Amino acid sequence: MPELPEVETTVRGLRKVLEGRRLTRVTPRRADLRRAIPQDLGQRLTGARVTALGRRAKYGLIDTDRGDTLIFHLGMSGRWRIDPQDIGKHDHLLIETDDDHRLSLNDPRRFGSLDLLRTEDVATWPTFAAIGPEPLGGKVTGKWLKSRFEGRTAAVKLLLLDQRIVAGLGNIYVCESLFRAGIDPRKPAGKVSRRKLDALAESIPAVLIDAIAAGGSSLRDFAAPDGELGYFSENFDVYGREGETCPCGGKIGRIVQGGRSTFFCPACQR
Repeated sequence: MPELPEVETTVRGLRKVLEGRRLTRVTPRRADLRRAIPQDLGQRLTGARVTALGRRAKYGLIDTDRGDTLIFHLGMSGRWRIDPQDIGKHDHLLIETDDDHRLSLNDPRRFGSLDLLRTEDVATWPTFAAIGPEPLGGKVTGKWLKSRFEGRTAAVKLLLLDQRIVAGLGNIYVCESLFRAGIDPRKPAGKVSRRKLDALAESIPAVLIDAIAAGGSSLRDFAAPDGELGYFSENFDVYGREGETCPCGGKIGRIVQGGRSTFFCPACQR
């Protein structure tokens, strides 16, 4: 599943061809993805000019001069394509611009979503109102994490995946962040020391920034809108490296938590 760095990479790629452009035609090619696509989406966006692009958690945002914001989620396998040579059955939304670019939202598994909101209502949209702060916004400090983890017996890895605590964190980057902070993913969140939480508050944005700089991680279906593959996966410290040797000399292990694989080094993550 595309995580925060992949969505950020996608938004930056789309910004190059969409920001400031007028949408001459917007065509949904089916009625739904994970849920129904707004029936008036094409009508409301055709003729609008894109004023800004952004991201909230794992969602991309496309603002227009008509006061509407298109919110997209890439689901498990979604990606945008810029000027595709052909349009296939998995291209579910087409956008044409006034400088003759054509973009398609391609999603073979259809686990993604498209929503259209008034821009003024985006911040209070129930999906966004229910999630925590952005991990790159500076609010996620060791002190703040301690306040959210106080008395919690659930594993720290699982709480970091809870979008109500920190928005946008996914399995890959939580594994990598916990490794850099030297925290055992199995440890009850309320038992993690303040010193380790301070280290975690530093490692989370550091991992995300490194991943964004590398264009994300091209696992399974993900690629940037221009077709380029992210290469952060080449720099994973623990993810997908079960049985390999950690720099500390220990062996990287794998367990399952909450139905997802957790990779970590039992020797140096305490």
